[in-house]
Amino acid sequence: MTQALIVYSTRNGETKKLAEIIAEGLRFSAISVSLKDVAEIKRETDLEGYDIYVFGSSTYHGEMMNRMKTFLFLAERAELKNKIGGSFGSFGWSGEAAERIFDTMKNIYCMNMVSTPLMLKASGVDGGIKVAQAYGKELAAKVE
Repeated sequence: MTQALIVYSTRNGETKKLAEIIAEGLRFSAISVSLKDVAEIKRETDLEGYDIYVFGSSTYHGEMMNRMKTFLFLAERAELKNKIGGSFGSFGWSGEAAERIFDTMKNIYCMNMVSTPLMLKASGVDGGIKVAQAYGKELAAKVE
């Protein structure tokens, strides 16, 4: 069975909600999903054994959460080249975190990324639940 790992860093819980909804979209396509707060990942070996990787963070003052920045340095040592990837994030005024994570995964890790990062103010705004589920389905569709 295809395995997906979603790692998130949240400030007020909204990014965790998005992670859970993206997981639903993946599960609709029979993908097994592990959801982890970024604090649960202690070493690069914690990233082994997955086919799809989805990383997300809240944007706060134009930046991703510091815990996510630290995690991205750790993840750089993992074997993620050509793995399927996506990024997401919630935000109040701007959504730079999801874009920066996406660019890191694509350009530094050389992952097989979905078309764009998912950026939503909140899961309950502008059809956010359907959009986040669709993002999970888009990730699943990249599995060959």
